[in-house]
Amino acid sequence: MSIEPFELFAIRYGHLGDRHPDENFIAADPHEFASDLDYFVWVARRSDSTFVFDTGFSEEAAARRRRNWIRHPVDSLRLIGVDPGRVTDVVITHLHYDHAGNLDRLPLARFHLQDREMAFATGRSMCHGVLRAPFDLENVLQMVRHVYNERAAFHDGDYELAPGLTMHRVGGHSAGLQSARVWTRRGWVVLASDAAHLYDNFEKRRPFPVVYNVSEMLEGFDLLYRLADSPAHIIPGHDPLVMRRYPAPSAELEGIALRLDAPPTQD
Repeated sequence: MSIEPFELFAIRYGHLGDRHPDENFIAADPHEFASDLDYFVWVARRSDSTFVFDTGFSEEAAARRRRNWIRHPVDSLRLIGVDPGRVTDVVITHLHYDHAGNLDRLPLARFHLQDREMAFATGRSMCHGVLRAPFDLENVLQMVRHVYNERAAFHDGDYELAPGLTMHRVGGHSAGLQSARVWTRRGWVVLASDAAHLYDNFEKRRPFPVVYNVSEMLEGFDLLYRLADSPAHIIPGHDPLVMRRYPAPSAELEGIALRLDAPPTQD
């Protein structure tokens, strides 16, 4: 393609250990291995534009939900040369607490999200505790404030953010979950976000148990394969194996940030 490729980064900001198999897979064998979860934000950058994907959870949410807070996800953007105060476009893949906190920390940003996600997070589904649990009310209220301040950009289904960067509604995990397809130096890479928390979710077609619609989640696995150049071009949203498979941008950022536009260093 003649389109300038994006640099693509992941920044790890949190961790959750001591998982049980049934927390990662529906109908899991209680004797099998249970992967920990890592928490990331992502950045696609090239000469004409920078896009941030998700804003992580706050330190207060980490303490309340007993997650390991490693670094501030928005402030961590500075580690790869991105000034949060100058970011103009942020994609919210969905409004769960670990993807939509800190919405007040990007003063110039416009927030891209799906119509169905906002309707889901503010509608009758939130009358049910099991569906409401992954959301934090303050995050949803902050997004409503951004709507009233004309800083929300709503989308219905698939759309192009820029040449070489498209968003695709997946659903499943949350009603308006969206994944990104990004043109990079190694081809089309898909940031699954929570369309697949772990490699095993999409590789073995084993749905994650925090789910709005199981059928949509399973169909979403197929979509990831269609969008990516190969299975090695799919990046799950929370798998610690991502930290082992991709190189750091520099020695100083080893164990902190990754270059997802580089080929994986191991299968």
